Amino acid sequence: MAEKKVTTSSGIEIKEVYTEPSGMQELPGQFPYTRGIQKDMYRGRPWTMRQYAGFSTAEESNKRYHYLLQQGTMGLSVAFDLPTQIGYDSDHELAEGEVGKVGVAIDSLKDMEVLFDGIQLQQITTSMTINATAAILLAMYIALAKKQGADLKQISGTIQNDILKEYAARGTYIYPPAPSMRLITDIFEYCSSEVPKWNTISISGYHIREAGSTAVQELAFTLANGKAYLQAAIEKGLDVNVFAKRLSFFFNCHNNFFEEIAKFRAARRMWAHITQSLGATDAGAQKLRFHTQTGGSTLTAQQPMNNIVRVSNQALAAVLGGTQSLHTNGYDEALSLPTEAAAKVALRTQQIIAFESGVTDTVDPLAGSYFVEALTDELEVAAQLYIDKIDAMGGSVKAIEQDYIQQEIARSAYQYQTELENQERILVGVNRFTEKEQPVGEVFRVDDSIRLHQIEKLHLLKAERNNAEVEITLKRLLEAANGAENLMPHILNAVECYATLGEIADVLRKVFGEY
Repeated sequence: MAEKKVTTSSGIEIKEVYTEPSGMQELPGQFPYTRGIQKDMYRGRPWTMRQYAGFSTAEESNKRYHYLLQQGTMGLSVAFDLPTQIGYDSDHELAEGEVGKVGVAIDSLKDMEVLFDGIQLQQITTSMTINATAAILLAMYIALAKKQGADLKQISGTIQNDILKEYAARGTYIYPPAPSMRLITDIFEYCSSEVPKWNTISISGYHIREAGSTAVQELAFTLANGKAYLQAAIEKGLDVNVFAKRLSFFFNCHNNFFEEIAKFRAARRMWAHITQSLGATDAGAQKLRFHTQTGGSTLTAQQPMNNIVRVSNQALAAVLGGTQSLHTNGYDEALSLPTEAAAKVALRTQQIIAFESGVTDTVDPLAGSYFVEALTDELEVAAQLYIDKIDAMGGSVKAIEQDYIQQEIARSAYQYQTELENQERILVGVNRFTEKEQPVGEVFRVDDSIRLHQIEKLHLLKAERNNAEVEITLKRLLEAANGAENLMPHILNAVECYATLGEIADVLRKVFGEY
């Protein structure tokens, strides 16, 4: 079949890829992948438009998922509430005031069944933003897939599972670094044989950037963390050529258009060299695949409609930088969780870039720009200096334990804020072009009565389940945690008996302690 001709609106044919006239230049899909991980990139297929959602109860979130799927979203992305993220059931005293607020409350497999009601897990990909309790939520997802009769070898999705950036920037850790790293490598090992299409970690620069880092720091600290996970898995005896294919990354995209594009190009090149230096010879194990989310901290509560332009700019930079999937923020997210109207505009922004702008017609269209190529090189050099320093400290875990990464981020955040206050940096609608604020229109709020609803469900569950079975599985998990066995099969057994998230996390707290 002849390839369909791609032309401009004037009928000028567009080639799949452009190179220097000498033709000596690096090509997309070739080591070190600066120009993209696939030969044809978006000419082959567009990025995955993955909108992040989850709030209140599983019932409410399920309705939003069906809505997003009807609107043309291609993958689901689950946000969990804080108690779920730090291993507390909704009835725990520390959960008060937080249930269902920043994401969906999941206490047991029962909630997971409701969350994905009417959605066949084998037919979609799901990304779950979960870290300290990632093993438990993944076990619930696998248990549900089994109940649906899915082929586990075909189930595909991602768990964030990146605990190092929690210590450095985000804060939802439970256990100390060493046992946390054990849980992560247990997941790597278990999934490589049982759920081979699952992306077992999404190494995240996003939160490092949201905490105030620069683009260079985001790049450096994320890749340094990635290196630490590779080394931990190699020490566990896993084959780098197998498991490195299941690592993915999660980057932020802020306002400085060309710097962001250069950052993504440099990230691919640097990761290819890092994996190669650790023994990866398979191309799939050398490629940096990443998800991008537009910058939450760049959104302003003042003149919120301006955020539509910011998000469009950032989304375009992510696409020109070669992202594999993308979430665009709602214009009202500086005020609340996104309303349905804002979520729709955010998705339409991606669809307009994909189908109307023409940027998908050729691969890495900015390659060969003097500015973009120089900036790509400069970002790489600056990030490498940080990585060398972290290596000299003994790697990311040591650098985090010594508070080095946290201090560097804090310094950058302070500098940025100072520049805003001194008007050395302009933020439209905030420190220039301001106006008297109009009262805020419709915002999205989650009701506190959600907690009572969740507590009722928990009481019912504990009355109906086989509590003797739960006790046995939790006791086996305790024994395994005290030894060196892989914990995933034990967590899965407990989940399938409807042990709650909090009960499982508490067993591990007994053995590992809290950080």
